[in-house]
Amino acid sequence: MRLRRAVAPLALCAGLAVGLGACAADPDEGTNGVGKLSPAEIEGKARSVAGSAKAVRLAGTLVSKGGTFKLNMRLKPEGATGSVTTKNSTFELLRVGDALYLKADAGFWSHAEPGGDEPSEADSEAADKLDDKYVKVPQGDPSYKQLRGFTDMRQLLGGLIGLHGEKVKGDRDQIGGIRTVKVKGGADGEGGTLDVALEGSPYPLQFARGGGAGVVVLSEWDKDFPLAAPSAEETLDYGKQLPRG
Repeated sequence: MRLRRAVAPLALCAGLAVGLGACAADPDEGTNGVGKLSPAEIEGKARSVAGSAKAVRLAGTLVSKGGTFKLNMRLKPEGATGSVTTKNSTFELLRVGDALYLKADAGFWSHAEPGGDEPSEADSEAADKLDDKYVKVPQGDPSYKQLRGFTDMRQLLGGLIGLHGEKVKGDRDQIGGIRTVKVKGGADGEGGTLDVALEGSPYPLQFARGGGAGVVVLSEWDKDFPLAAPSAEETLDYGKQLPRG
């Protein structure tokens, strides 16, 4: 009798499955439902919620013609704070409105450019003064636009979330303990792979660029953080063109 009672539900399930598939696990149970949408619709939802977000943390690696950059930035529309690591150095960036500040150690300020002259004694002395101080980047300096790009939430997200090629729905996964659905650009993700949250708002949680050109994780969506210009004691003026890291 015990065996019969245990087997009966299985038999019932098998019978129902022929017509209804009722006993199969529903991968969308308890989710926000975006997993049922088409790949293009999932990407559209992710772009929409990201575009209206008030804040995000972006951390990971980007590979471009200009080199490899490791980013750890907290971003919101009015500014950002965080760090950038290149092949040669690590520096911090702080943007409040249009005011952009850079902070680095003396080694960053004194290192020689490839093929350039070694820093002079005067250069080394200036670098020591700039060590671990915020330097306001002049808006007319050639470095300003490039450095600001690392702090521009809309620009960064716009460049990361967009997939290239035909949109293809991929596997289910988890990023930071949150269930996701993958959307790929092309069958093999050559146009990028986006992980979109299946829990809560359908935020993009990870983006892998095609061709192994870097992976970034997006977290702390809409989590505000303090943003203020550094004090006068923390800041130094630097009249020369900023060295490029």
